[in-house]
Formats: sequence, C-alpha cells, structure tokens
Amino acid sequence: MSEFFVFLNEKMMNIEQLNKNYGIGEQVFFSAGDGGLPFVHVKSDKASALISIYAGQVLAYRSKGAQDDLLFLSQQAYYQTGKAIKGGVPVCWPWFGPDPEGKGRPAHGFMRNRMWNVVETAATAAGDIRIVLGVTDTEETQSIWSRAFDLKLEITIGDTLNLELVTRNSGTQPCTITQAFHTYFSVGDIRQTYVSGLENTRYIDKVDDNLEKNQIGAVTVDAEVDRIYQSVGSNLVIHDAARKRRILITSRGNRTAVVWNPWAKISAEMADLQDDDYLHFICVETTNAATDRVHIQPGSEFRLVANYRIEQD
Repeated sequence: MSEFFVFLNEKMMNIEQLNKNYGIGEQVFFSAGDGGLPFVHVKSDKASALISIYAGQVLAYRSKGAQDDLLFLSQQAYYQTGKAIKGGVPVCWPWFGPDPEGKGRPAHGFMRNRMWNVVETAATAAGDIRIVLGVTDTEETQSIWSRAFDLKLEITIGDTLNLELVTRNSGTQPCTITQAFHTYFSVGDIRQTYVSGLENTRYIDKVDDNLEKNQIGAVTVDAEVDRIYQSVGSNLVIHDAARKRRILITSRGNRTAVVWNPWAKISAEMADLQDDDYLHFICVETTNAATDRVHIQPGSEFRLVANYRIEQD
C-alpha cells in the first residue's frame, strides 16, 4: 500500500479513509481514540494491541491467554498535540535524554509528540499482524534537527511484540543519533519485581551525580532508579513475581539499556501519573544512549530491534 500522509495540526486524520486504505476486516481497524487521536486496534488469534499514530506509540499489547497487559499506560496520560503519552512504548529519537546541543529542544527528541504516517498494514501467512508507521523530514523538522531522514517503526504483533525502528539517512552528510524504546512494562508490584541479565554490568547512576558503578546481583527497586547500563547483552528478563510471570526482552542494535522507576516522590509530582503508579511499572529501555551513539552514512540505515515475550510461571 502507498504511504498515507496526515497532518494533525492542519486537520484530524480521516478515520473512514484510514479504514478503507489500511483496515483488515476485524483484525485491524482505526478509530478516534482519547483526545480524538487516531488509534489502530489490532485483534488476531494470537494477540491484541492498541497503537497511537500520534507519537508512533504502542499503548497496549496482550498475547492470547495472557492474564495482564504487557505494558503500563497511565490513567492520567495526556492525549493532546505537543504532549508525550505516559506509558506504552514511547519512541525517543533522534536523541535520548537532554538536548545534546543545549539548544533548549525537548528531551528525548521530537518524535514522541507529533503525528506519524501509516505506511503499511498486513496480515502475514504465519498469522501475525504487521503495522508500519513512518515519518520523513520536513521544513519543520529541519528547523529542529537539520538532517534529512526516513524513519520507520515496524510493529509485528503475534505471540510476541516485535519493534524495529529503522533510520535511513536520506541526506548527503553523515548523521549521528541516540535513541530508545522507552518501554513502560506493567508489573503487579515493583517491590516483588527484579531484572536479571545485568549482573556485573557497569552503569551510570543518574540519581547519584552520574557516578559509574557496578551492578551486583539482579536489579531491584526500592527507591528512585535511573541508570544507563553499558555493554549489555541481548537478553534481559523482568521477573514479575506478583503476577507469576516473566517478561523476556531480546534486543539487537544496542549496547546500552536504561532502567527507570521514579518512586513515590516524583510519581506524586508528575501530573500524568497517579501517586502510586510507581508501584505498577518498571521501564527497561532498549537504547543507544550515553557513549552508545549511532553514526549513519548517507544512503545507509540503522535498525534498533526489541522483542517482548510473556511467560507465565
């Protein structure tokens, strides 16, 4: 299917036209969601999912038979132009963290608070659903980040949730990016949750003056945690004991991972979180962060991949 361009600031996306061009029976359909934002609904024999075309953000995913959703989505989340949606899988691009040039541009780049385009929808022979969203540079993006690009998010919904963020440098000069899947995983109780796969890994502790430390044992959370783990492996596991399940994270294209939980004080101060929300999520982010920068030559592309699978005990 050819690319369908929509511009939120000029007019709301035509839901009827989206369904005509990209709907797949009862498996893929579009609606005006919270705040009137265009949502993609996916329902198949393998899984269900909810995707916001604004921000190019998966908001929910549940494999068949799973008792709880994979992802945390705040009941206080903003659904409005210029605001980031708190929860799901925000895409941080083309930088992660503060503006790397100190120009006052928004933290985590400019893709998590703008409209994307629907590029493709398909049902595969294996019974998976594939949704592709994309954005190319415009005069507006050039005024924020002076690079030509073609960015696509390839979402495959099946027994697992697979995300591939593909950056193509369509310009004539090399470009450098940092990026992340800033994924909010839903857990029954953060006090009964731990992350394995990062043992004996060096990390930058952003809560403690960016000191570099060594992870001893599994990662547990009993206070604010904000860490950039370095030279990470490709497999991490969130052990969600309260729900008697494990969330398996397999990644490719990254050498860093971030673990974040705001804990009680910050959660209470955030208008788009409820006071006790910190008890019910952990962010384990597949990233190119800190010194893990990606250099892309003209005409070349880079692919960041994250795959999520739920296993019940």
